[in-house]
Amino acid sequence: MPDYTLENYERPKLDAPNGEQRILLHSCCAPCSGEVMDAMAASGIKTTIFFYNPNIHPRSEYELRKEENIRYAEKLGMAFVDADYDTDNWFERVRGLEQEPERGARCTVCFDMRFERTALYAAEHGFNLISSTLGISRWKNMDQINTSGTRAAARWDGMNYWTFNWRKQGGASRMIELSKREEFYQQEYCGCIYSLRDTNDWRQENNREKIERGVKFYGRDGVDCGECSE
Repeated sequence: MPDYTLENYERPKLDAPNGEQRILLHSCCAPCSGEVMDAMAASGIKTTIFFYNPNIHPRSEYELRKEENIRYAEKLGMAFVDADYDTDNWFERVRGLEQEPERGARCTVCFDMRFERTALYAAEHGFNLISSTLGISRWKNMDQINTSGTRAAARWDGMNYWTFNWRKQGGASRMIELSKREEFYQQEYCGCIYSLRDTNDWRQENNREKIERGVKFYGRDGVDCGECSE
């Protein structure tokens, strides 16, 4: 048997809910998406990537994360939907929750907003199945994400949110391997201005430099970190 590599890994075929062979996949970034996208492709599930993340701040960070995701979608031949960057709407939705911690109420509102738009697009374009790449990151509460996704899908008759655990059976490790192979941009905070603030506060308290955006890429210049924060 050859040594394990991403290239010779034989992926088990995924069985989507209700035998669906078409999915609208909400994506937060290329590092979190790559492994999920590969799994979908290997299983013959026709995947459309839906990039709707008005939480990402500032605009330059948003564009960089989006372009990395587009790059990999094009490599796999997957359709990519570039949704609105309606930050005013996002700030209005999270008003009053500025001091909430990560995984708190602000994150629930943020997930709800992103998944509601995903479900709306799915309903308008004939998708019966949606999911998100957010759950593969160990920084996220999977139950919180799945609850928001299920709640959004329930607004539409016949629509399901796929709660598959993308971290299991080595998925989280393959995410890092793939990110290094593709040299994806490595973001160091979740995305929103409050996450950036809190991460930098923690770094200062622990005598570490503040985040320098747009400079770290997996697999380059000795960068070998655990995983993205989104």
